[in-house]
Amino acid sequence: MALITPKRERSTRQVRPQTQGLAYRTKVNFRHPATLIGILLILLFGYLIVAPVISLLMGAVQVGFGDEAKAGAGAGELTSYYLARVFSSPVSEIIFYTPLRNTLLISLCSIALALMSGVPVAWLLARTDLPARRWFSSALIVPYMLPAWTFALAWTTIFKNRSSAGQLGWLESLGWEPPNWLAYGPLPIIVIFCLHFTPFVILLVTNAMRNLPSELDEAAKMAGATAAERWRRITLPLLRPALLSAATLMFAKAVGEFGVAYVLGLPAGFQVLSTTLHQSISTQQSGVAAVIAAVMVVLGGISLLIDIRFLREAKRFMTVSGKSLAARVVPLARFKVLAFTLVAALFTISVVLPLGTLVLSTVMRVPGHFALSNFTLDYWVGHNLPTVGFNRGVLVSPETWHAAWNTLWMVGLAAICTGLLGLLVGYVVVRSPLRQLGTALRVITFMPYLVPGLAFAVAYLSLFAVPRGPIPALYGTATILILIMIADEMPFASRAGVSAMMQLGQEAEEAAQSLGARFTRRMRTVIIPMLRGSVASATLLPFVSGVQGLSLVIILATPGTQLMTTLSMTLIDFGYTHAANAVVVLICAIALFGTWATQRLFRSNLADGLGG
Repeated sequence: MALITPKRERSTRQVRPQTQGLAYRTKVNFRHPATLIGILLILLFGYLIVAPVISLLMGAVQVGFGDEAKAGAGAGELTSYYLARVFSSPVSEIIFYTPLRNTLLISLCSIALALMSGVPVAWLLARTDLPARRWFSSALIVPYMLPAWTFALAWTTIFKNRSSAGQLGWLESLGWEPPNWLAYGPLPIIVIFCLHFTPFVILLVTNAMRNLPSELDEAAKMAGATAAERWRRITLPLLRPALLSAATLMFAKAVGEFGVAYVLGLPAGFQVLSTTLHQSISTQQSGVAAVIAAVMVVLGGISLLIDIRFLREAKRFMTVSGKSLAARVVPLARFKVLAFTLVAALFTISVVLPLGTLVLSTVMRVPGHFALSNFTLDYWVGHNLPTVGFNRGVLVSPETWHAAWNTLWMVGLAAICTGLLGLLVGYVVVRSPLRQLGTALRVITFMPYLVPGLAFAVAYLSLFAVPRGPIPALYGTATILILIMIADEMPFASRAGVSAMMQLGQEAEEAAQSLGARFTRRMRTVIIPMLRGSVASATLLPFVSGVQGLSLVIILATPGTQLMTTLSMTLIDFGYTHAANAVVVLICAIALFGTWATQRLFRSNLADGLGG
């Protein structure tokens, strides 16, 4: 025993310092404010993001109330009835497979067209002596700030024919009736998606092109490579991350976009997943809606996985040199006028024509009749109009002001909260001593990116439609709209917050801490003032998206929580084209003014809101 005791004592002495060291590190880690904030944020986003998605997925395999007889099981029990109805029933072709094919068709075609039009324009803006290229760099981003269905309303104003009720289209008023394939269906939807998505390509690819090392292209040129070879073997591989990011973002938006397909697809019987999902909800088929929404989530996840895989491969093309030479400006020479004309035409088609069409349609009694006597302001400021239920002009109607006030305060509050929460996420990711905490936060806050807006709204409806524990039923309240706006924009806000915090050193915060400033005061007087531009950018993007967003709120808004977007869609359903277009013009004005004011006050931009 005497020989064994010293070994036990030495073993005990070795374990005790290790245990004490671990306990000390754990205590220090949990006393760090970033750790405590990270835990609270995980609990918050777990309820706002993870729980709704889980509730949505469970709704696809649990019997809903009222479906007990159809499913042959009690409410809340597991069932495969909804899966079978969507994937293998006699109506599967109508409610799922045809909408799925249509969704993939318009998504892939619009992405291809947006890349084909956006990449050359980005090259002209970033690498050539195009006249007014600085002005075009901002002006061509305007379509992003407009609702996608703005273009759909402008299209119907011009090309509408007698296959749908309501007022005549401009071309039909002038004596030519457009065919159905031109007025409605996949062709106009693809064209409108292309116009709406092109700014994503221009924004992301222009920034990427400005950072490309010009010496590689110069070396290849000196080695005898043609322009096509230099583009294929040097420029394109280096641009692949930006192109893939733009493509995946466009795909996710195309899958979840509701307004365009609703306005232009339904008159021709052209169904996509988002309109089928909305129809299932409207007809009280919650289980079928949950299955379709789950499919949309899977499509978003597949696009993300493809993006991640190709981005890993793209790292093989990263430059390893030092500071690159300034990008050489390519003179356009005799093609300068042609290039300027093409870019100006793109701006005219994507901005001037849609907005001009909508504005003119609100001041014309008879569509397409341009005589001076046909113009009127009655649809803006008139009274006793022949539109039952909305018999006042848009600017004097209490419904408009009620919806405008709801839009401003709900979207504004959600945008401010999103910007601040994004900064807190960035603080935890960069400052927390527990790396696992930051990783978990980044994963959770990125989840809404995988869920199309309408599917995310279904998830919130399934979770918050009834009381759950201490949380009351939130459907029909402003709270549910604010919460879903915050959760939906967290992928962009968190990315902007992480990017901003990585550029901020710890010296200023440590100096304030050494003077006795608590965390809240350090955040208020040091971090937020130093990062106010980034916070404003992280707030700007949610504000623009919230003002123009429709898919996220179309099934959650009620008459008491009517927003501008839902009001315009209600007017479209009633066939009140003048009033609907006027409301959309106001939405565009609010989004454009909010963007301009934020950029002027805080010297921020949309690129920073996207994570730079």
